[in-house]
Amino acid sequence: MSFNPNSMFDAEFHKRARERTRKLLANPEALCNMVRRIALGAGDIIMKYYEDLDGLEVDSKHDDSPVTLADREAETFIQMSLEQLTLDIPVIGEEAVALGKKTSVEGHEYFWIVDPLDGTKEFMNGGEEFTVNIALVKNAKPVLGVVYAPALGELYAGHGEGTAIRWSQDTDTEKPISVRPPPKGGLNVVASKSHGDAQRLEKFLEQFRIKKLIKRGSSLKICVIAAGKADIYPRLGPTCEWDTAAADAVLQAAGGVITDVNGEVLKYGGANPKWLNPEFVACSFEWFNVKE
Repeated sequence: MSFNPNSMFDAEFHKRARERTRKLLANPEALCNMVRRIALGAGDIIMKYYEDLDGLEVDSKHDDSPVTLADREAETFIQMSLEQLTLDIPVIGEEAVALGKKTSVEGHEYFWIVDPLDGTKEFMNGGEEFTVNIALVKNAKPVLGVVYAPALGELYAGHGEGTAIRWSQDTDTEKPISVRPPPKGGLNVVASKSHGDAQRLEKFLEQFRIKKLIKRGSSLKICVIAAGKADIYPRLGPTCEWDTAAADAVLQAAGGVITDVNGEVLKYGGANPKWLNPEFVACSFEWFNVKE
């Protein structure tokens, strides 16, 4: 049997990588801070293209949704950065899945799920409500999430109950955030700027007292609930797991909940071949127990 020094090096390298991952998972606050820095780096890449939208090349994915170099370059940066942090945790990226790359999370307790540019249409049109979404999922539940809106200079993050924060780039300060109790005067409802069935939404909301309808883009729809600025966001249409996982973690950290329309908590892990979510409701309270 021949001696292979390279195999010994590889074994030692992977042993050290696993130990590093174990230590980071045991310190979610430190890990979350590292992921926040990765999101900021991805935002810098995106803003480079945002400042020259006239020269931006746009392709179409198999579902006819747009994809740009900003999406792809940001995802490559995020994936490489996460792999350096936690080599043995798989990374699921929206653009990699769209290109047909198959990464299995079966048998893995943890995996990362990434949307490098949530709200590509908003980005292409010069709007500001697009985000970088990075989430860590453990046993089908998002346990750490970072949502960064680079054009707005806002970042939301959470890594467990009571840890949700909003960071402002203008002041370089962060503050804790939490959901608010349902207002007696009626709920603030969040709706998509460009998706959804208005009639179905109106029918669903008949069971609640409504004060105001707020239109927001990307995963910021969920983050405004986490920040106590709105109360409920029914999504009666298709989304993918990378659209919601990071904001789901933030909302849970802020005391809120996301369920399907039957009140069952969302699960992550690619049970649907296209990584589709069921229709869902993001809320500051257990909406399925508070029907009028």
